[in-house]
Amino acid sequence: MPTGRKDDLNAPLRIDGLQYCNWSRANFEEMRAGGLSAIHATVSYHENFRETVRHLVDWRTRLRDHDDLIVLARDWADVERARSSGRTAIFLGLQTPMAVEDDLGLVEILYDLGVRFMQLTYNNQSLLGCGWMEREDSGVTRMGREVIKEMNRLGMAIDLSHAGERTALEAIALSQRPVVVSHANPRWLRDTARNVSKTLLRALAGGGGLLGLSLYPAHLPDGGATSLRGFGEMAAQAAEIIGVERLGIGSDLCRNQPDSVVRWMREGRWTRASSEPIAFPEQPEWFRSSADFPRLAEGLAAAGFQSEDIDLVLGGAWGAYLKDLKPA
Repeated sequence: MPTGRKDDLNAPLRIDGLQYCNWSRANFEEMRAGGLSAIHATVSYHENFRETVRHLVDWRTRLRDHDDLIVLARDWADVERARSSGRTAIFLGLQTPMAVEDDLGLVEILYDLGVRFMQLTYNNQSLLGCGWMEREDSGVTRMGREVIKEMNRLGMAIDLSHAGERTALEAIALSQRPVVVSHANPRWLRDTARNVSKTLLRALAGGGGLLGLSLYPAHLPDGGATSLRGFGEMAAQAAEIIGVERLGIGSDLCRNQPDSVVRWMREGRWTRASSEPIAFPEQPEWFRSSADFPRLAEGLAAAGFQSEDIDLVLGGAWGAYLKDLKPA
């Protein structure tokens, strides 16, 4: 049973829009130390439906074994329940649509099992759309159009992280509800197509969507050497285009994951493993775990954000989005 202190429900929200850690009680304790109201946790990458269900079973075990620290979030009421009992709400999501396989009906089954976020693609072409690493971006597919409609109906967040630009722009135009890029940064500050362009940010803002700023070194302007102030200045440039009310954090924290996980994320089973060494880059010293989340306020303040805008970036914007994440 929950034993944590009750949080002040009038206190500002603190929400991390994407993590994929090697989950343990220590992770959940760090979330509480960082004052996190909720996080979006990745369940699977290249796994099919059955393998994804296995991961969902594992999450149910964690939720039961650590129910004094975390609670499954199916809707906003669960976030309020978590806060009132001194716990962190966990929204579950998929970084690829592999679990849907080629069956539209599995979207609803996954929703019923607790999944609330799904990316349309992860780097490569999927049955739904094209990833940013493909040479040609063919846009949203026929199945992708149907899945977008179904996700809209159910109230499942469409996540365009890792999508190609054409696919992302088409998805924004097709969706009848706001979409998110849960973890990425301004491309003009770190020149990789994994990050987002000004064109995409404007489209995201026009559709009422949200950008979660990534703290993963490969996405930051100066990698792991990016300063806390540099993070704040990056946030300020993004806010000029998308608006602070549509800007949050999606740290992409991969706490305590072995380097073999990087290979799985990049290579899955679609190619033979390369001999090239792959390792997680070192996190910036100011964000090594969820316990460091409060430090982000320092970087934002140093870049000129006022307290009410800091509260939006650190959780308020995500909170407004998640409150509307419910069936149509």
